[in-house]
Amino acid sequence: MTPLTLTDITQAVRSGWAADTCSTDDLGRAPWTADNPAWGHCDITALVVHDFFGGELLVGEVHLDGEQHGHHWWNRLPSGIEIDLTQEQFRLGQVVSGSRAVQRPEGRLPRRGEEYELLRGRVWRALGRTPA
Repeated sequence: MTPLTLTDITQAVRSGWAADTCSTDDLGRAPWTADNPAWGHCDITALVVHDFFGGELLVGEVHLDGEQHGHHWWNRLPSGIEIDLTQEQFRLGQVVSGSRAVQRPEGRLPRRGEEYELLRGRVWRALGRTPA
């Protein structure tokens, strides 16, 4: 079996984003469109990246015009490199401030579990693999 690269995983994740995996909180702010596919996918994307690489989950606050508009998630790999596969979703001048490492919830996710499982399954299928 050929080894996976970060590029392979990134492409698989991006191909899995859709309206049915977008956060309902973000859908309340703006609809999901194929023109901005990363919109509303930061939390579950960070979890899928964590599935492959481990490391830390990072969370910061999203602000627009001085008002908080939710939170943003990304990854810090064990090497210390930070990866944010969804940062391009912020097209209106949103600013992410602060960052803190958070523990991954154990077991089934208390929220967004269904969307995470959908995205995770799509990623594994796109990679031609069976989920671990």
